[in-house]
Amino acid sequence: MRIIVFLIALLAAIAAGWYLRARVMSEPAPATVATDSAGILWEPLSMEGAERARTAVQQLTSNSGPVFANVSAADLASYVYVALAQQLPSSAEGIQAAVIGERVYIKASVRLSELGVADALGPFVGMVSERDTVAFGGTFEVLRPGLAQFRVRDLRVREFSLPPRLIPRILGPIRRGTIPEGVTEDGLPLEIPQHVADVRIANGRVTLYKNVP
Repeated sequence: MRIIVFLIALLAAIAAGWYLRARVMSEPAPATVATDSAGILWEPLSMEGAERARTAVQQLTSNSGPVFANVSAADLASYVYVALAQQLPSSAEGIQAAVIGERVYIKASVRLSELGVADALGPFVGMVSERDTVAFGGTFEVLRPGLAQFRVRDLRVREFSLPPRLIPRILGPIRRGTIPEGVTEDGLPLEIPQHVADVRIANGRVTLYKNVP
């Protein structure tokens, strides 16, 4: 299962809800949104966010419904947490999401040994902890009906941005299963509904566009 999957089947939505409640609600995470020192608004995953995103995606299935839907990064991540959790390191805690510029970022506290980033940090490795904050930032690209990818453009450990050339190497162990044709080395495959034609990021929001005949 991919890092992000838009769940529209009822049984999948129910399973996501129970998994999200068991994992996220049991972990120590901020109960409200929080702005960091750079003024970035980070939101924790939540059951309420998952429901808001599910409703927004469902509206696009109607011929008479809207042609686009806006969701927050945290709501989208909450909605698809079952798939997200299977791709993140098992030690991930306190998962949050934000939109920064034209990228979606997902960050969590993880054991760095699970990502194998020590070599990439070089002389800075002594400035981070065994467990520290890792953030993935990227954009969405729809490759064909039913398939998109999340291209990781920025990978940070605490405040250190890793060289872009190292991103494919670090993503290698995370990309599980068969990688569909057309997915780039810095991309994570996403299964999407056939009626979603485009995903754009701007002004703190993620906008899903419907495929209009």
